[in-house]
Amino acid sequence: MTVYGFSPSGNCHKVRLLLEQLGRDYRWVEVNSAIGETRQPGFLAKNPNGRVPFIELDDGRVLTESNAILHWLAEGTPFLPIDPWQKAKALSWMFFEQYSHEPYIAVARFISGWTPIDSPRRADLPRLRERGHEALAVMERHLSSHSWFTGDFYGIADIALFAYTCVAGHGGIGLERYPAILDWLARVSEVPGFVSLPQPDAAAQALIDQST
Repeated sequence: MTVYGFSPSGNCHKVRLLLEQLGRDYRWVEVNSAIGETRQPGFLAKNPNGRVPFIELDDGRVLTESNAILHWLAEGTPFLPIDPWQKAKALSWMFFEQYSHEPYIAVARFISGWTPIDSPRRADLPRLRERGHEALAVMERHLSSHSWFTGDFYGIADIALFAYTCVAGHGGIGLERYPAILDWLARVSEVPGFVSLPQPDAAAQALIDQST
């Protein structure tokens, strides 16, 4: 299995984290989406949507979209519930992550660290941060009475939500008001096989420092 991904990306890190925790063999191909490498003809021939991550199997099959990849990898493992209701609840959190969480928390992070300090996109940051806090408040309410998002145990819904929540501060969305989320982040980091999301490079970190 080959994984095409950009290491600082939370969406890409989801796939790496699950593969590591499953103990699966894979090859990682670094694709820097921040400088347009996902728009090159060779890349687009494999994934016309021009995004990472995606996986390519030895037989040539390609699967795109981070949460679809997580679901496929986790099928038949403890990372995805067997019970249909619990499985659907886990998937509902993964849809929440892509619709109500990632578009705000991840985008605020990207604008803060990977766009010029005078980019007109930075005018969107106040709205993105407001909506990001709304998503975190939903998570905090859930975690006030539950340990995990994938039913009774850690699994792919937790991986999906962890990836950008753990670096929300990069986009100016602090976690100080969310004690249940902070406790959950600590629990995730203690799961065997855990690997941290790589830190931004020096240039991105300098922009983050100026943005937050």
